[in-house]
Amino acid sequence: MKLGKYSLGVGDRFGRQGKAQLRALLAARKAGVELTPVWNKSAREHALVGSTPADTRRAAEAAVTAMGWDQPYFVDADHVDLSTVDPFIDSCDFFTIDVADYIGRPADAERLIGSIPAALQDALRGRAILPGAPALDRKFVIEFVGTYLLAIREAGRVYRRIAGRKGAGTFVCGISLDAAGSPQSPAELFLILGAVAREKIPLHTLAPRWSGRFRKGVDYEGDAERFEAEFAAAVEVVRLAVKEFGLPPDLKLSVNSGSDKFSLYPRIRRVLERTGAGLHLKTSGTTWLEEVAGLAAAGGEGWEFVKRLYGRAYGRVDELCGPYRAAVDIDFSRLPEPPTIESWSGPDFAEALRHVEEAPAYNPHLRQLMHVSYKLAAEAGEEYSGLLAKYEDAIGRNVTENLLERHIGPLFPAG
Repeated sequence: MKLGKYSLGVGDRFGRQGKAQLRALLAARKAGVELTPVWNKSAREHALVGSTPADTRRAAEAAVTAMGWDQPYFVDADHVDLSTVDPFIDSCDFFTIDVADYIGRPADAERLIGSIPAALQDALRGRAILPGAPALDRKFVIEFVGTYLLAIREAGRVYRRIAGRKGAGTFVCGISLDAAGSPQSPAELFLILGAVAREKIPLHTLAPRWSGRFRKGVDYEGDAERFEAEFAAAVEVVRLAVKEFGLPPDLKLSVNSGSDKFSLYPRIRRVLERTGAGLHLKTSGTTWLEEVAGLAAAGGEGWEFVKRLYGRAYGRVDELCGPYRAAVDIDFSRLPEPPTIESWSGPDFAEALRHVEEAPAYNPHLRQLMHVSYKLAAEAGEEYSGLLAKYEDAIGRNVTENLLERHIGPLFPAG
């Protein structure tokens, strides 16, 4: 299966914005940017909203039919491991395997080092992976094996579980390393891809752990120039690994938690234009936040619901942030108290929520709180789904504009 040069992870917590998302991709196509949509949803997200992978598949198919989408699309089992993958297998055709829990597990490196591919043995003879990079030595490779090899072997187990049920070649496979404790060096990425090849995983996307902070729904925090250098080096590593290890020629990097990393988009685009590389970007939480902003701005019942939602979220911050503790950074003192919100208008709240850095009212702490509060909308059940239906047009315009103007346009080159 082919993913396409550029793909976009269009997570949709409640499965209601597929048409609006495809409108953005259709507009991008007219401008010369061809994107493959990937509806991604994790086991945690399904559990929090009470949905199933089959629900995500049905919502994607309904949107594709309604919009006349005639190009490939995928449904991603996001961040799965051996304990969570089975419920996704029948409904999904994209699997992002998360091996973070296995990175750094003790391993007998001296015993395992002999099992790495022959091409990697060059590292033991002092080979430098990239021009200008330091040569590797046995000590480095042993440390790599002790850190990463068991994780890649676990990815192989998950891949074979899926392939045994679906059949090889019938799905797209990605590996996520973005939850690792520290960024991977170019040499480590090269060795990781060599180990992936040995496991015979036909890898299509790899999500490294980058330097800096990739918090949910807000901009990148860190040295953007350093990120650009890391990204460019990783692109070159992928090119070399495809050639050396026989990995799929359409293998590309994935930027996970890619929503709203506006300061990085021009830098990523510059590398893509220079190298011709592909990219997968995940934007899973953005759609839900546009739903909330749309309801608030609409006034009436929508705004009344959002006020109640915010009040409950304010009182349950610790609970809501728990699953996302490493990916949010909320200063509670910067959150307006619920009585203050009562004095706001719906457009006031929408302006505080929407990620427009230059807007005086923009509040990244409020935005992060709402990002993790979709569980509360799920608890509202039919009330929330009814409001989404009532204000569908206004919300849909927000979703389309946000994807097209603020994500796709600045990031993906035409042609």
